[in-house]
Amino acid sequence: MEFSLTGFSTGANHTVPEEVKVLILGAGPSGLAAALYAARAELSPLVLTGLSLGGQASTTHLIENYPGFPEGVGGAELGELFQKQAERFGARFEFDSAIGVDFSSRPFRVKSFSREFLAETVILATGASPNHLNIPGEKELTGKGVSYCATCDGWFFKGKRVAVVGGGDSALEEALFLTRYADSVTIIHRRDALRAGAILQSRALSNPKIQFIWNTVVAEIKGEKAVESLVLKNVQTGEETNYPTDGIFIFIGNKPNTEIYRGQLEMDERGYVIANQLMETSVPGVFAAGEVSDAIFRQVITSAGMGAAAAIQAGRFLEHMEG
Repeated sequence: MEFSLTGFSTGANHTVPEEVKVLILGAGPSGLAAALYAARAELSPLVLTGLSLGGQASTTHLIENYPGFPEGVGGAELGELFQKQAERFGARFEFDSAIGVDFSSRPFRVKSFSREFLAETVILATGASPNHLNIPGEKELTGKGVSYCATCDGWFFKGKRVAVVGGGDSALEEALFLTRYADSVTIIHRRDALRAGAILQSRALSNPKIQFIWNTVVAEIKGEKAVESLVLKNVQTGEETNYPTDGIFIFIGNKPNTEIYRGQLEMDERGYVIANQLMETSVPGVFAAGEVSDAIFRQVITSAGMGAAAAIQAGRFLEHMEG
């Protein structure tokens, strides 16, 4: 038996693995929706939530495009509502993370930090993580002015100057949120046009606290004990300038959290799990939902829909195997 994590061995833990019909890895919108649908189908799903409930959506201050909330809803609040609804029908949640899997035979074997599971079906909903710039100073000053979550850290920049890197929806949403605290927000984008939706662009371009630096990348983050300035490089001229700032928020996309599935499932060149329109992966009985397999839409509503579909298909798979 081979596992995708070195040292994953049943001999290291003598407790009897727990048997479950549907094991859901991750508790973002896709995992939570899968839990609801599987629970209503009386499949007694177990969710390993990972490090946080709600996934990346939980770090968003206000979600305005999820149906049913005309005034918008906080990301963390939406995750809690999802959880309560799923628990009402019998879903179980454990604040634990999968660290190794074996999909070579059924029941599938999954190891978490605390124990092991034997699952008849598995739904992968581990989402994605923010990309890093991978430049000098970024790692050293993370938590000292370098951030990937405006909702988490915006309060610390009251009355200060901050920079936001990116040009998509997330970058503009977080930049607008930061104007609640910072005196000025400068959006740095490597192109000369934004990729965000029209409404967000209009809000950002008309906000007096937001400025833009176009055709520019951040080459280095400088500071002794905290962020003090950025080295900016114009991608057209190659010219470098020093830009003083108190903080930098980075929103340049995400990478799927699929490392523990490598060698077990088919993936594309970027690491996304390949799944068909029925959420089926290359291993029958293993389904993928949300940003582990979606590099295109990456919205709360689409991830939730994929999670629901994955749970429906897991139920059908179990019926077929039992029948």
